[in-house]
Amino acid sequence: MRIKLSDIFEPLTASQIGRVDVWFVMSLVAILALGIVMVASASISVSESIHNTPYFFMGRQILYLIIGVSFGFMMLQIPTHNLQKWGIFMMLLSLILLVLVLMPGIGKTVNGSRRWINLIVFNLQASEVAKVCMVVYVSGYLVRRAERVRENLIGFALPLCLTSLFLIFLMMEPDFGASVVLIGTVIALLFIGGAPVYQFIAIVIMAVLVMAGLAFSESYRVKRLMNFVDPWADPFNDGYQLSQALIAYGRGEWFGLGLGNSVQKLSYLPEAHTDFVFSIWVEETGLLGGVLLLCLFAVLVSRIFKIGHRALLHARPFAGYMCFGFAILILAQVIINVGVNTGFLPTKGLTLPLISYGGSSLIITLGSLFVVARVDIENKLSNVESDVINESQAADTSEHEGKVLE
Repeated sequence: MRIKLSDIFEPLTASQIGRVDVWFVMSLVAILALGIVMVASASISVSESIHNTPYFFMGRQILYLIIGVSFGFMMLQIPTHNLQKWGIFMMLLSLILLVLVLMPGIGKTVNGSRRWINLIVFNLQASEVAKVCMVVYVSGYLVRRAERVRENLIGFALPLCLTSLFLIFLMMEPDFGASVVLIGTVIALLFIGGAPVYQFIAIVIMAVLVMAGLAFSESYRVKRLMNFVDPWADPFNDGYQLSQALIAYGRGEWFGLGLGNSVQKLSYLPEAHTDFVFSIWVEETGLLGGVLLLCLFAVLVSRIFKIGHRALLHARPFAGYMCFGFAILILAQVIINVGVNTGFLPTKGLTLPLISYGGSSLIITLGSLFVVARVDIENKLSNVESDVINESQAADTSEHEGKVLE
């Protein structure tokens, strides 16, 4: 059986692409621009010490952005009904990647965690692929098994069992942050898909208990919890990272020290250009800068929810659920990352989407957002088709009434 490119892609015209939600595009572009600026600023010290040039990581991030936009434009040409057909295949592919990353010689270990597969140009983080692919799969499942999810406990439990298998491999890496985001997103999608409230509450309680058990199963996670409670009890050892992040907030005050003037990025705050880039942003731009960035994320996420809602109104449930899932992924990662940076949540390795340095997160997230853009375009094309049909029906009715009068 031959697969033609025409069976996979349905290219869009420039005029169709130009109809994408303006606020969605503007917020995305603004966040990406701020991301490049902050990677350039926050990585100066570590880049200079490792690569003898202050802007190595900025150059890499721009390369990742170009790859991400190219990948996104490719995803933009794929109609959502094809993604629905490939949901199971995408889920299996992501599961294979989670297995491969644990194999010696394939998976790359950094700071004691084996999470990456070296693709030469960038390191592919299997968990990033898994989160997006699971959203696509669960969205398709909610369409195929809609009645079973709403009325049958088995229909509700099956995707959770599959998610549990993913969690096992994620915890073997280990990647506790990705595990929390994945299980939270799947549960939220099942609730949006119509699962009974009592089942939703029961599963949330079970998930919290399981995650709490996993958190206390390893001594280093227990230390992180204790440091989260009181980082100043040991500010030069276990509480060092969080205490330095809090110092960055104190330096920033209302208006910040100015772009490029952060002190904490000068080898004081570890992972300043990745997990703790938000702390550097607030140090340089102050509380107002932090609120501005959060407002941009709020606009982006709200527009994605709006596009998903429109898809549901046009009787396109798969596209709607998929948009909801992508919005929840971004929202969850922003909440966790900012919560960790500010000391409201225990420290865990989770980047700020579209802002932190990293190829996998940027490329995969951009791919999912271009899919959202495709959904928005299809919504508007569907709306135009509905208007044409309504006009045609109105014309036929008017013609019929004219004949009756004659």
